[in-house]
Amino acid sequence: MKITTNLGYDGGFKAAVAQVVEMEKAGLDLVWVAEAYGFDGPSLMGYLAAKTETVEIGSAILPIYTRTPTLIAMTAAGLDLLSDGRFTLGLGASGPQVIEGFHGVAYNNQLGRTREIIEICRDVWKREAPLVHQGKNYTLPLPPELGTGLGKPLKIIVHPVRSEIPIWVASLGEKNVALTAEVADGWLPIFFIPERAHDVWGAALAEGQSKRSGELGELMISAGGLLAIGEGEDVIAQRQRMRPVVALYVGGMGAKGKNFYNELATRYGFGEQAELIQDLYLDGKKKEAAAAVPDEFLELTTLCGPESYVKERVEAFREAGVTHLQVQPIPVGDQSATSLIEAIKAMA
Repeated sequence: MKITTNLGYDGGFKAAVAQVVEMEKAGLDLVWVAEAYGFDGPSLMGYLAAKTETVEIGSAILPIYTRTPTLIAMTAAGLDLLSDGRFTLGLGASGPQVIEGFHGVAYNNQLGRTREIIEICRDVWKREAPLVHQGKNYTLPLPPELGTGLGKPLKIIVHPVRSEIPIWVASLGEKNVALTAEVADGWLPIFFIPERAHDVWGAALAEGQSKRSGELGELMISAGGLLAIGEGEDVIAQRQRMRPVVALYVGGMGAKGKNFYNELATRYGFGEQAELIQDLYLDGKKKEAAAAVPDEFLELTTLCGPESYVKERVEAFREAGVTHLQVQPIPVGDQSATSLIEAIKAMA
């Protein structure tokens, strides 16, 4: 498995990039850069590309509603140029709170938009002909009756470093996961429990893979969790850091009946707890919601414990089909994030 991590920059972006540079030397294969409603992802990834040499750089995620498909393709091609072919395009729908609340764009037809954006991006990068696309969500060029009538098919004027940039999709629902398995190069699930992944997503993955082109190769999967290695309860306790995060997603990311993460926890077998977490969180009781997150859920979605235990977790992710182990290193004692990357790299 390749080793990946998410770029966390609460302590300062430039300091976080300096740490990535050190983790790169330790064998880090890929770093994911998020975009929610803070700084834009491409600016950060451009800086990261300039400061690194070998680590792959992925967007996790660029929300599909916030840019035109062609701008997504242009941005990916630009980042691939700056990184000398090290860019990975991660796409996702985000959620209605962000898309409609922060961007003022209707959150609709998620599946159709994702499929068309992927098609358009690949056509742009290949440069085989001027871009023409006739779809339900996007029509290029714009029909005369919807504009000035002056639009014409165009081909990107630069030559991308690669005509095929890897595209990953963050998806959770069965139809979305099936689409991902059909058309994407990789899949970005959240709160991945390897022992239960087949029960939750197996049918959807199989459906998508039955329609998958052989030219795409094997579907890559990036999943993992907090990483802490060592003896003692203080190491195992590091998984508790995820309590407020899980509570936020399962309890607060959406409304009753409209929370993808709550539905996921339910499908994993934590239905009663998920309902309680959501009730508490939406009632403003965030600490109580965090306390209601099951210990078992925290254990199964992290890698925290003695070296032998972490090795077992690594094997569980491998057996579940994970190709890119995604870790958030939590140093304990005299450890560093770099030393933890070295350790997990040896296990993978």
